[in-house]
Amino acid sequence: QVQLRESGGGLVQAGGSLRLSCAASESSFSINSMGWFRQAPGDRRELVAGIPSEGSPYYDDSVEGRFTISRGIAKDTVYLQMNDLRPEDTAVYYCTAKVRSDLYWGQGTQVTVTS
Repeated sequence: QVQLRESGGGLVQAGGSLRLSCAASESSFSINSMGWFRQAPGDRRELVAGIPSEGSPYYDDSVEGRFTISRGIAKDTVYLQMNDLRPEDTAVYYCTAKVRSDLYWGQGTQVTVTS
């Protein structure tokens, strides 16, 4: 069982920045990819960005050019640098880790962007 611990959410004005962090309890050798999803009230959960162990990161069109996903040196952490935040980015953000064929989720961290 992989546990994911997120941090870095909060309240920010439009145009501001936040950095989300997520640490996995699992050894990096078994993690295939990590990513971030988000869910706004009344909306379905959607993929924000993902990053495989090898290869290029990928982003939803709505955050391309504003958000940057990266993994730590030990590969068991993932970060989401969010710049130029907009009110429509307001949501609960969830960290994910794929270990073999299983997808694990963090508990979520709230990001609120005010206009």
